[in-house]
Amino acid sequence: MLESLINPKSAERKPWGMFFVGIFYASLSMLLSHWFFMNDSVLSNYSGIFMIMFCVIFSLPYIYYSIKLEEQKDIEIEGEMTLLKEHGKVILSFLWLFMGFIVAFSFWYMVLPNGVDSFKAQIETFCQINRPSNFDQCVSEYGISGTKNITGDSISGERFISIFSNNVYVLIFTLIFSLIFGAGAIFILAWNASVISAAIGIFAKSDINSLPLGILRYMIHGLPEIAAYFVGALAGGILSFAVIKHDHSTGKFWRVVQDSLNLIIIAILILLISAFIEVFITPRLF
Repeated sequence: MLESLINPKSAERKPWGMFFVGIFYASLSMLLSHWFFMNDSVLSNYSGIFMIMFCVIFSLPYIYYSIKLEEQKDIEIEGEMTLLKEHGKVILSFLWLFMGFIVAFSFWYMVLPNGVDSFKAQIETFCQINRPSNFDQCVSEYGISGTKNITGDSISGERFISIFSNNVYVLIFTLIFSLIFGAGAIFILAWNASVISAAIGIFAKSDINSLPLGILRYMIHGLPEIAAYFVGALAGGILSFAVIKHDHSTGKFWRVVQDSLNLIIIAILILLISAFIEVFITPRLF
């Protein structure tokens, strides 16, 4: 039923509508995992994973048909700039969907009585990235103390290289997932949304009034970073659909390959800009 509520073509015309779809999907996923698994002594430890699973299931039909539509555009549309403009429409709708995930996950993280328990895996990931030398203490504190010192100017160069290389690593996994299964990258993207939401909750320190500031802090560099992953997912997805449809038997297949390579290059450049913002700009603003 839910998959029939969204039409990819209508989403391209009104991409901002996907923001509310994202809020709905993420909220429903959060509440389902919270109600069904939090009272189970074993499954409660994995509620954060179940939350992502539900979110992926809800989003998969839309992502699948959107990427399929973009592959068809590769075959039909002449002109690289026109094609990139068309791809930009679906990327924008994906970003609105992602922002809906972020807002909903961050909100429920802070307002549910034991919302933190639903983000155990995400908090551990946050601590592994930001406080690896003091991981146990970070987890026990849920990362609340010391979060504003995550980026130090004294090691800005090293941190820039580390963040950029890690982001490229995630981009590669996104490409692989989308190549194996056209819309499979939605798992990585939904997971990243939940980790960012946990970080926003940690930054806001459970103060709902600080939620907008927390979202702004992480979205300054997070939005272009996720946009790059979506561009990479689109590149792998349209290539996957082209192979499945046997377009490689025609000359049009190589147009799809060229378009995918262009998208991958664009994704890497966006990641470079995102890493620069995260290391050299965001710490000076917050």
